[in-house]
Amino acid sequence: MTDRVALVTGSTSGIGKAVVERFVADGLKVVINSAKSVDAGQAMVAELGEDRTLYVQGDISEAGTAQRLLDATIARFGRLDVLVNNAGTTVRIAHEDFATATPDVFRRLYDVNVVGTWQMSVAAAPHLKETGAGCIVNVTSLAGVRPLGSSIPYAVSKAAMNHLTLLMANVLAPDVRVNAVAPGLVDTPWTADWTDLHEGIKFMAPMQRAAVPDDVAEVVATLIDSTYVTGQVWVLDGGLSLR
Repeated sequence: MTDRVALVTGSTSGIGKAVVERFVADGLKVVINSAKSVDAGQAMVAELGEDRTLYVQGDISEAGTAQRLLDATIARFGRLDVLVNNAGTTVRIAHEDFATATPDVFRRLYDVNVVGTWQMSVAAAPHLKETGAGCIVNVTSLAGVRPLGSSIPYAVSKAAMNHLTLLMANVLAPDVRVNAVAPGLVDTPWTADWTDLHEGIKFMAPMQRAAVPDDVAEVVATLIDSTYVTGQVWVLDGGLSLR
């Protein structure tokens, strides 16, 4: 594990930060990324160690960002073994409110969640293939599996990511495995004021709580070490799907 290098997009808070911390604890070298929170990224490097981490700012939806992130990774660490496509965005819109879910909302969510994931994967693929055992993990959502979620545009974008996972797994094997983790509600700064949803999960889910970022990081860590698993979407919802 000590020679492996991971790049985690959208990783200065919430799920992404937990994944970075888990990887560093497991001995990986990690590239941290965010679109805006530069101070938070640099603070993580100072905390986790400059010898094992690197922060690179960049919005993955923008042309050129993916290649710049890969170039920085290779320049610093010389290889890439794991890509975690965690960067994403959403907006809360009631599903019945068709008028508010405008084409502009769809485009913005698709640009980050789908196109950004695709651009990162394309840029990373040659380097992952070189290792002979590369791995991509896409952080999607239960909303891409079941008809729920913060908005219809968000749910549709995550469903697209799930299908993209299967398509890439099919063509990148055997040198690169591609899987996804699809959490339900996760207790992060992004969802901190979604009180109604958190209360609903306590009532409906068998585990009686939302996930926390470490729950997701645990699954991501498991997937990168599961060398015969590819093309899977791992639902992580505390049993909510049962009900």
